[in-house]
Amino acid sequence: MSQQTTIRKLAELVNTPVEKLLEQLAGAGMKFSGPDQVVTSSEKVKLLGFLRRSHGKPEQAPEETDQSAKKITLNRRKQQEVTVNSGRSKTTVNVEVRQKRTYVKADGGRAMTPDEERADILRKLEESRARNLAEQQALAEKDRLRDEEIVRKREEEVAAKERAEAEKKAAEEAAVAAKAAEALAASKPKVRAPIDETAPRPPRAPAAAPAAPRSAAPPRSDDRNNRNAPRNERGPGDRFAGQMHLSAADRARRGNSNNSNNRGRPGSRPTSGRRDMSRGGGNSGPHAFERPTAPVVREVAIGDTITVADLAQKLALKGGEVVKALFKMGVMATITQSIDHDTAALVTEELGHKAIRASDNDAEDALLASAGENKGEAVQRPPVVTIMGHVDHGKTSLLDYIRRTKVATGEAGGITQHIGAYHVETPKGVISFLDTPGHAAFTSMRARGAKLTDIVVLVVAADDGVMPQTKEAIQHARSAGVPLIVAINKIDKSGADPMRVKNELLSEQVVAEDFGGDTQMVEISAKTGLGIDDLLEAVSVQAELLELKAVDEGRANGVVIESSLDKGRGPIATVLVQQGRLKKGDYLVCGIQYGRVRALFDETGKQPEFAGPSIPVQVLGLSGVPEAGDDFVVVDDERLAKDVAQQRETKRRESRLVATAGSRMEDIMATLGKGEGQQVLNLVIKADVQGSVQALSQALVALSNDDIRINVIHSGVGGITESDANSAAASKATVIGFNVRADASARRIIESNGVDLRYFSIIYDVIDQVKQVASGLLGVEIREEIIGIAEVRDVFRSSKLGAVAGSMVIEGVVKRNKPIRVLRDSVVIFEGELESLRRFKENVEEVRNGTECGIAVKAYNDVKPGDQIECFERIEVPRTLRACRVPKTFHRTDRVSAQLRRELGTLVHNAVREHGLPSVSVSDVEITRDMAHAKVFVTALMPERSVEAMKGLKELAWGLRMELARAMKLRHVPELHFHYDDSVDRGERIDNLLRDLPDTVAAEKRREGDEE
Repeated sequence: MSQQTTIRKLAELVNTPVEKLLEQLAGAGMKFSGPDQVVTSSEKVKLLGFLRRSHGKPEQAPEETDQSAKKITLNRRKQQEVTVNSGRSKTTVNVEVRQKRTYVKADGGRAMTPDEERADILRKLEESRARNLAEQQALAEKDRLRDEEIVRKREEEVAAKERAEAEKKAAEEAAVAAKAAEALAASKPKVRAPIDETAPRPPRAPAAAPAAPRSAAPPRSDDRNNRNAPRNERGPGDRFAGQMHLSAADRARRGNSNNSNNRGRPGSRPTSGRRDMSRGGGNSGPHAFERPTAPVVREVAIGDTITVADLAQKLALKGGEVVKALFKMGVMATITQSIDHDTAALVTEELGHKAIRASDNDAEDALLASAGENKGEAVQRPPVVTIMGHVDHGKTSLLDYIRRTKVATGEAGGITQHIGAYHVETPKGVISFLDTPGHAAFTSMRARGAKLTDIVVLVVAADDGVMPQTKEAIQHARSAGVPLIVAINKIDKSGADPMRVKNELLSEQVVAEDFGGDTQMVEISAKTGLGIDDLLEAVSVQAELLELKAVDEGRANGVVIESSLDKGRGPIATVLVQQGRLKKGDYLVCGIQYGRVRALFDETGKQPEFAGPSIPVQVLGLSGVPEAGDDFVVVDDERLAKDVAQQRETKRRESRLVATAGSRMEDIMATLGKGEGQQVLNLVIKADVQGSVQALSQALVALSNDDIRINVIHSGVGGITESDANSAAASKATVIGFNVRADASARRIIESNGVDLRYFSIIYDVIDQVKQVASGLLGVEIREEIIGIAEVRDVFRSSKLGAVAGSMVIEGVVKRNKPIRVLRDSVVIFEGELESLRRFKENVEEVRNGTECGIAVKAYNDVKPGDQIECFERIEVPRTLRACRVPKTFHRTDRVSAQLRRELGTLVHNAVREHGLPSVSVSDVEITRDMAHAKVFVTALMPERSVEAMKGLKELAWGLRMELARAMKLRHVPELHFHYDDSVDRGERIDNLLRDLPDTVAAEKRREGDEE
């Protein structure tokens, strides 16, 4: 572009209107009067810099403007001819080769002065500030547009929802109209279309050519040209081509079919050759499937039991094939059902394979062999002491004083809800303590603590005395064979009475040394520390008497006290080492879990190098959360640990499947017997530790009765996850989080599906809330309450009302507009309602006891003197969940149904007769349940002379109690108690016996005749 470029020419070159170019020049600080003025090169550069700045780009440096002058580019083109052979002739092709090279002149340049550098820095700062300001403005504009877009989308969603509802309503109306039209059309007779006999029939497909031998397969190019050739039809002899497992009958049929020559019969359907190749037909290439020349016989190792799915996997068959074979053998089984070894071996032989007897305890035997190698010298070990007692009797406070810490304040509600394991150094030596919860729901935890311990310290409050959990702790200690030391706590309180506590313990066969017994009793105060040294002295003396020793070298083994799932560290197991030494890096088998010990932590959070006997530690590195109470053992390698864990998991799964199948059948039979199903409350329980999961599951399931069943569909350790929320949403279950919370994804699913989520930290609140929810599912019960009885003295006739009964109210009050029953000889002959109630010819609302009145029964005129008119009302009573936990006294009972009462009566009657005792007639049965037991109280009607035989009723066989447990669907064998009913006279008892058990009375009369 020359120096004589005018504004008009420049506008044409840059394709911009002249007026706009003049405005841009004016904005750049240059004034021109008209479009014919000349624009110099410097003015062009100035205009270019202005335009770059206005578009947010840095202004080009002057050095860059001259960069093009220092660079030269050379292009070279070279043409030549190339000869290409195309088979029969040669072809010449013109080829052009292009080369491009760029040369840049080196620029020595000059160094910038300090003032120029400062100016350049200031210029760059200004440009950066301008760019940041522009970016902030752009972000603000973007946010504004996004907010407007969100508002617009919400408005569109609301409008779309309204439009969808309107369309749905219109569609429903159209569907109703369409159904009406279809019904109208269906009512009309249908006319069958006439068949055209002259119409040509489609030609029948030609017969397929015989299959070519496999060795003479055509080449691939010919096969490509014959893709549409018809496929050979498989004959009857090839019906076993796809079967690799043949029974004896199949082999016989296969031999007979090989002699037939009916392959390729006419009428076979033609298919493409490529499809024939994919099916393994005659045109198969070298990679096609070839039929085996002989059946594949597999050797299958089968243990004592195996599921159908596992057997099918070992046989390389589908599960349906094995189920079909079992059906042919007369065994009804599903794919998840377990079958015994004999059945599995028979079906394996039937399918043409060989069964081998395998032991299910191979890995366990190897584990026992490796564990038996741990031999060494036994040394003195610290005692393991378990603190037990009733709620709020001061167990944790006692341990706090010994440890000089405050643990009780950290527990929710001030009650212990986990098993705390600590080892402390006292002046009497090292002692390991286990603190167990005292609430009734933690029975399994207390039983587990008693089994792990050497000495049980029973804490009893001096102002409260012996309570239900105190008695339970005594029973646990006795069943475990553990010595007992009684600590009478809270003696510093004003109402303390230690002597009363000792006397109450006498009734539980716990005799103090002061009374000549063998139980040490120490009076203490966990608040002031009074008597604590005496208690530790008693523990040390008892430990010396026990002579506790263990091997502190070699592989470790012990018991899991508690387990939990930490979000950052994974599964954590609190274990108590009983033998050997547990170190970091050991391979561990713990129940159905295994792993390598990554770290050990004590109760203070420190990492010890090892843990010896009687020392509790936390273990990290297991594959999952073990069950509380599982044994652990250290093995040589990870392979053995994995094999043992998998074998235990298989056995547990099989036993669970068997138990599930039995419970399903029992539920079906129970539902058929009742005529209607129980109300079911589904729960998903997640807790922080495994012991709390077990306690909650047992306590909540025990709330079930004949009206409602509480079903725990899933329980586990750790926070509430997305899978837990999906499971609860699918089964409409209530999610219970005990000291855990739901993550973000789980909360989103819970909110979208409306799942009931409840958080708790105290087990009291969990049980109470579940009781309220279960009671709400029961609804209300309609009860009839008799409010008055009137006796008919005379009957009058009325032309308007018909028969009017002149009556006397002999009980309660008779009200108008209430339902009534007419009784004649104590038998109901009519049920209806009052039409009129009058006294002295005046209508009244009610007539009370001892007052005469006139009663007209609606639609009933057969009233006679001597009849009784019973007035009653129907009331709605909210149904409540009957208590299953009965503390201290059995204040609630479950009345059983008449059918179960008859069944129990038959069981008792047969058992009594087998023992040669006088037969009894069961008039009533009451069941009282607590957390672990059930008591059956049988009220018996029997002659007076048979009262002496009631002592013999307690000698009933164990089988009767088992039958009672099965009939009442109890988890534990119930206690059986008989009562003699003397509320009726002897004559009525004899009448009952004559009506119910005539054989009993005849036997009694024969016995009386023999005695006379």
